[in-house]
Amino acid sequence: MPGFPNPHLPFFLILLLTSNAASSAAAITPSTHQFKEAPQFYNSPECPAIDWDDERDGAADDRVGGAIFCSDRAVHVAMTLDTAYIRGSMAAILSVLQHSSCPQNIAFHFVASQSADASALRATISSSFPYLNFRVYSFDDSSVARLISTSIRSALDCPLNYARSYLANILPMCVRRIVYLDSDLVLVDDIARLARTDLGERAVLAAPEYCNANFTSYFTPTFWSNPSLSLTFADRRACYFNTGVMVIDLDRWREGDYTTKIEEWMELQKRIRIYELGSLPPFLLVFAGEIVPVNHRWNQHGLGGDNFRGLCRDLHPGPVSLLHWSGKGKPWARLDANRPCPLDALWAPYDLLQTPFALDS
Repeated sequence: MPGFPNPHLPFFLILLLTSNAASSAAAITPSTHQFKEAPQFYNSPECPAIDWDDERDGAADDRVGGAIFCSDRAVHVAMTLDTAYIRGSMAAILSVLQHSSCPQNIAFHFVASQSADASALRATISSSFPYLNFRVYSFDDSSVARLISTSIRSALDCPLNYARSYLANILPMCVRRIVYLDSDLVLVDDIARLARTDLGERAVLAAPEYCNANFTSYFTPTFWSNPSLSLTFADRRACYFNTGVMVIDLDRWREGDYTTKIEEWMELQKRIRIYELGSLPPFLLVFAGEIVPVNHRWNQHGLGGDNFRGLCRDLHPGPVSLLHWSGKGKPWARLDANRPCPLDALWAPYDLLQTPFALDS
């Protein structure tokens, strides 16, 4: 469906949808969510063809059309998948496809907990996106659970939240570059532009970084008072970056064994409390000051407020390519509770949840 019309509903329709959702929210649980089928999206004529000539090691057991999962011509997107955030994931997928000039050239790599019902998750995705190129990979929670320390918000302690550190091990070796996306975001721009980020000759990852943020706040006084630890950043211009949107060179990650480097910091955290904020600090310890900075338009983050109250926030100044509800407040929860923030209206048009009074767009 090339040129699929803008999905943004008139505001009075959004209000109607959200009020209906709120009235039935108590009866809807993640396991009983029903989602509408999304429209099919087609490539523009300029998109490169992907065929079996692109096959490399690791593609031999692919199903029909599976060459895309090992093709350098494809845009590879990695996301985690679980019942708690499935509604956000569905909206994110729709937004990626809708704004892509080559949606049929996108390969989605979903990572689910080993304890999750992968068949049910796969069926949910397939029912709403029958033509989606995707795979679901199993993540062994126990491999990281032993390393997780409690943080300031329990949701951050979920083992699946750490799966981004293991993508190089989970995904096939033939996948060389990935765009990692959290489930609480929507794109309003072509993801291929982000995927083409130049990583230079040695960088492992790229992400928007924020050098005006108080970097010291991400680590405890114990960390900063110990010279052997604080000197970690001595030769780096370390800046905060959000790990919910990253472009990662998986070949370089594997060569540098960065999963082990992250795990070493997590093991130290179990002995000495050097940070408070889940999976982010180990990434900062390993990569801060070493990444390729991406324009801030690709992660307008913090729309979910802080990690305690989840209050409403405004956009950062400048253009927007990606809206990210990082923080405690999630747009679907606030809409269902009939207490949306103004910017949640920008997420609502991508919501595929089927409610008793849903209006077809």
